[in-house]
Amino acid sequence: MTTVEKLAAATRQNKPVNQTGLNPQGIAPVHTEIEEELHDKARIDYDHVAIIHNPSVPSLYEDALVYESGSAITSTGALAASSGRKTGRSPKDKRIVDEETSSENIWWGPVNIKESEAVWVINRERAIDYLNTRKRIYVIDAYAGWDPKYRIKVRVVCARAYHALFMRNMLIRPTEEERANYGKPDFTIYNAGAFPANRFTTGMTSNTSVAINFKAMEMVILGTEYAGEMKKGVFSVLYYLMPIKHNVLTLHSSANEGKDGDVTLFFGLSGTGKTTLSADPNRSLIGDDEHCWSDTGVFNIEGGCYAKCIGLSAEKEPEIFNAIKFGSILENVVFDPSTRIVDYNDITLTENTRCAYPIEYIPNAKVPCMSTSAPKNIILLTCDARGILPPVSKLDKAELQYHFISGYTSKTPGTEEGITEPISTFSACFGQPFLVLHPMKYATMLADKLTKFGAQAYLVNTGWVGGSATAGKASRCKLAYTRAILDAIHRGDLVDAEYENMPVFNLKVPKKVTGVPDEMLNPVNSWLGTQSEFEADVLELARQFQKNFEKYAEGCSAEVKAAGPTTA
Repeated sequence: MTTVEKLAAATRQNKPVNQTGLNPQGIAPVHTEIEEELHDKARIDYDHVAIIHNPSVPSLYEDALVYESGSAITSTGALAASSGRKTGRSPKDKRIVDEETSSENIWWGPVNIKESEAVWVINRERAIDYLNTRKRIYVIDAYAGWDPKYRIKVRVVCARAYHALFMRNMLIRPTEEERANYGKPDFTIYNAGAFPANRFTTGMTSNTSVAINFKAMEMVILGTEYAGEMKKGVFSVLYYLMPIKHNVLTLHSSANEGKDGDVTLFFGLSGTGKTTLSADPNRSLIGDDEHCWSDTGVFNIEGGCYAKCIGLSAEKEPEIFNAIKFGSILENVVFDPSTRIVDYNDITLTENTRCAYPIEYIPNAKVPCMSTSAPKNIILLTCDARGILPPVSKLDKAELQYHFISGYTSKTPGTEEGITEPISTFSACFGQPFLVLHPMKYATMLADKLTKFGAQAYLVNTGWVGGSATAGKASRCKLAYTRAILDAIHRGDLVDAEYENMPVFNLKVPKKVTGVPDEMLNPVNSWLGTQSEFEADVLELARQFQKNFEKYAEGCSAEVKAAGPTTA
């Protein structure tokens, strides 16, 4: 065989040449399709960077253990990983690129801060330059959205095995056939989180930058290795794309389905019981965090769950506890160096310890994670530590919009350092950090779907009864009572129940709920302090609602404005 023939044969087989002990990879004369794509799209240097495309779980374990400090295999087989200095999201460093295709739709302000296209180019170039200094990078191709009609193809390009496995778990994993016909992605994440942004670049407030460009359909991460930024970046993209392009409502909620196909949506901020209450042994779990509601049903956005681990035990949350096994990632937990048993009560590294695992690890998960039924019940969960709001109240269309936009709960004493009194917390649509459009857009879509599909809406308070969390006699509503309320809602008992009005907040409170003491249902009757104390606390909370709502009032209808508490 001549020299030319040998070269041609090597090229056809794509065998590397010029291999040495220092460079065992050598140089590939012909590059793979993914290498060519990344080179053309992002200038990835495929001759010096090994591009590991859709690696297996065991290989990601191996790379994390060898190349990433803080990684270990725990006693249950899960991979423990460290996110470094940042152990939570950086909402003040989130940016949306101000460009002509999306600018007029964006809800600009403190949630969505503008970034110029020029700065975007600088930060993107910085991220690519960093990725080109790595010996290896990982590429994960997967989907967001279980409904094939609406799902988007997401590509993650990252430098850490931990990040690759995290997004492999959190996105929807393609079948072999889907992977073979995947094509080009709709949205790409370039995660160079170990490398800082230049804080002197125009518009940067720190060395962290998390930016989304809707024209380029890309996301660039600098200065944070917290994996949750990628998950919520995809969520923000669907918060924009689904309503704008498909008239599909994106929701920060959990969802489950009864045996008769009846779907319930649960909205709630941290500590309200959203995850716990949606995990019902008599109902199938569609998803625990992110969903879309179309005209043909409800579908989960994700292929996995991202559960908080603080205080986790097999007794309290057995399904989550048992999901922490091979393939799962434990984030910033503390484990015994000898036994590798995790101490879920140890918050040395952070209170925000987490676990990411495929949704199939939950026994009663419904896979595919979607339902062809429209939601029958909409539950807005709140944890009112003041003991003012009733355990359950029925909401009409305008009231649903008002309380959905308000997104109220309260931080309780003991949950964070320095908190000695209940502190009211409001997060529009129960997901303000991820909203891209004005909250009224999502609230209007929710109300329209309520009317179109005949759903029922309820405000459920899982917080205190009888007084404030700081009052000695008051206590948190028992989980058994809250579950009894949900059972009554699912049976349809509260659709035509007898109601009485709660003054100031003007909420409709049922007089009876099976399994719940009558005296608990109306705070007027359950209050353990004096009547004057109750009235003063009611007015104080009502004024907080009114003050918070002022920033959204301009985009709201008169009916929605009037649906809130009255203090005059």
